[in-house]
Amino acid sequence: MKKSIKSFFNWDMFLLCVLILEFIIFGMKNSKFLMPRVLLASVNDFIAICIISLFVTFVMITGGIDIQAASIVGLTSIIIGVAWQDGGMNVWVAALLAVVAAALCGALSGFFIAYCNVQAMVITLGGSFLYAGFALLVSNLSATEAYKGISGFPDSFKVISKFKLFGVIPSQLILFAVLTVIAYLLLHKSKYGRSVFLVGINQKAAEYSGINTRLVIMSTYILSAVSAAIAGIMLTSYLGTSKSDLGSNLTLNIITTVVLGGTLSTGGKGSVIGTALASLVIGILRFGLPLCFKVNTQYLDVPVGLLLIVVVVGRAIASSPKTAVFFKRFQKNS
Repeated sequence: MKKSIKSFFNWDMFLLCVLILEFIIFGMKNSKFLMPRVLLASVNDFIAICIISLFVTFVMITGGIDIQAASIVGLTSIIIGVAWQDGGMNVWVAALLAVVAAALCGALSGFFIAYCNVQAMVITLGGSFLYAGFALLVSNLSATEAYKGISGFPDSFKVISKFKLFGVIPSQLILFAVLTVIAYLLLHKSKYGRSVFLVGINQKAAEYSGINTRLVIMSTYILSAVSAAIAGIMLTSYLGTSKSDLGSNLTLNIITTVVLGGTLSTGGKGSVIGTALASLVIGILRFGLPLCFKVNTQYLDVPVGLLLIVVVVGRAIASSPKTAVFFKRFQKNS
């Protein structure tokens, strides 16, 4: 009985309660927040965070970190625009080219981390500058000025972000749900997922078990990069504009989402469901604060940053042996 109660009140349930609380608070402050049309339209503002966070979870479970994904979003976007407008490619072929380029970026960073034993923080920080630089170089190949962006995409491309199931549910939300299921099955229900967890818990033990740990680590960065490419395609379609700096402000939100979702920064523990719920918590927070409390959008990184610090520090305190001793003494005294 105690075990079932404990499993019910887990971290995912806590995040669900936080999400419900957000709906209650924002809904009471401004009734427009609860309007289905307004609420579902808000998904466009944070769908990139939702998509990328799912697969950055894989990276962080292995004990790594990925802060280059935001740059790959911009690189994907500008490759689509330049290849389509200036290269004369079909827009879908251009999108496929962008996904391949993103996968190569992830493979490059993953190779240095997995096979050269360079710290993930250093490589992905360098990668964020490198791929942002690549995006600028690609934008210079266009006849259109970089600051204007490339627009005029065909309706067949823009429809992927305009479609609504039953005229209500946006395609972005459907894509997020599909990717959540895929990520869940891959991480929690497959041999590959078990390898990812084992690498994060003890890489040497994983190697002794016959797992190609280096390939597993590199593959997580490829998955993360491909998810960034998917987010870049959706953002480009929704905005109707291709720009090299698209998604440049996503890094803090992505890392906060993964950590808030229950993934340990040291690796070995994480949950796709937790990350999915955390992405909705942060997305609704970023949407609700300006709408209901008139918070300037320039300051939205402040509550997200505070949330990251509180979660990390709180988790460190909770896992400390001194904290465990304190609670044991408290239980004895009570």
